[in-house]
Amino acid sequence: MTRPASDTVFAPGPVVLAALIFVAALSRLLPHPPNFSPVEAIALFGGAYFASRAWALAVPIVAMLASDLVLGAMIGGGYATYLGGISFWTVYACIALSTVLGFGLRGKASAPRVLGYGLAGSVLFFLVTNFGAWLGSPAFYPQNAAGLAAAYVAGIPFFKWTVVGTLAYAAFLFGGFALLRRRVPALHAQTV
Repeated sequence: MTRPASDTVFAPGPVVLAALIFVAALSRLLPHPPNFSPVEAIALFGGAYFASRAWALAVPIVAMLASDLVLGAMIGGGYATYLGGISFWTVYACIALSTVLGFGLRGKASAPRVLGYGLAGSVLFFLVTNFGAWLGSPAFYPQNAAGLAAAYVAGIPFFKWTVVGTLAYAAFLFGGFALLRRRVPALHAQTV
């Protein structure tokens, strides 16, 4: 029995998706403003394009973990204490939640939709991570409504960079992949 040619050809889609996500995650090693990060964009992108929900969740988490481990090794001390702390877990919860949010972009990743989902992901990140900052810093934020409000107010100056970073990386990932798909028709095939 002869296999169709399409079954014997390597499907580049999953590798390209993972490579784009890893490049974006590792860009955190470059100098950047606080909270200018690919976190939400890579999660939305993975959720939008990996056919397997397991891969959609795993690849962004592994990419961010790789970049966190490299940052921990480079910076040491203070960053190493972040790894495994409550802030760490809230960021990773945001990655998982934003990946699930990205499922809504499957087959519908237009610029206006990516913009809307990017803004929603940024708000989600702000709400979850600042809640985690309040919860994980009882010496800094009183564990009451006033302390929670103070944690959210303290996060406002960083929010603009979260939005700008999410939208910039979303443009890179979604736009870059759209351009690649025009040049490499095999990328239109269903991915892992």
